[in-house]
Amino acid sequence: MSRLTQLTAETASEEQRELLEGTLKQLGKIPNLYAAMANGPAALRGYLALRGALVGGSFGNREREQLALFIAQRNNCTYCVSAHTMRGGKVGLTQDELLATRRGTDADPRMDQVLRLTASMMDTGGRVTDEEIEAAHRAGVTDAEISEIVAHIALNVLSNYFNHVAQPDLDFPPVDAEHIG
Repeated sequence: MSRLTQLTAETASEEQRELLEGTLKQLGKIPNLYAAMANGPAALRGYLALRGALVGGSFGNREREQLALFIAQRNNCTYCVSAHTMRGGKVGLTQDELLATRRGTDADPRMDQVLRLTASMMDTGGRVTDEEIEAAHRAGVTDAEISEIVAHIALNVLSNYFNHVAQPDLDFPPVDAEHIG
C-alpha cells in the first residue's frame, strides 16, 4: 500500500488535477508514481518538464527506455524496473535485450558504452575519467548524448528515490529488481 496518497481527479486540488490531466493526455493513463508525486505539484511539474525535454533529445525511445531500465536496476527500484521492462518490450526490446540492459550490457558497441558510462557516472558521482569519455567517443557517443546521460540519471534517480519513499501501488506487471535472472 502506498505510503503517500495516490491522488485522483476527485481528490486532487485544481493545480494537482491539471497536472494529472496533462499526464493522462500525454501517457493515456496516470501511473501511480504520478498520482503520488502530484501531492507535491512542484515536484511533478519538475519531473514532467525534464522528462519532456529529454523526449526531444538525442536518444530515441528504445535508448531512453534502456537508460531508465538500467538506472532503475542500479537503484533497485522494483516499480521502475517493472514499468520500464513493460515499456521496453513495447519499443521492441526482446526479453534477452531487457535482461542484458538490466546487467548493463548491449550488443551494439555504442549503446554498450552508453550503459558503461552511465554506470561509471552513477558509481563516481559523475567523476568519470578522460579515458572513459574517450572510449565513449570512439564508440560513437556524442557530447550531446554524454550531457543527456547525466540528465537521464537525474530524472530516473528522482523517480526511483520517490518510489522508494512513497511506495506507490505497482500498476505494471511485476519484475523483481532484486534478481535479474
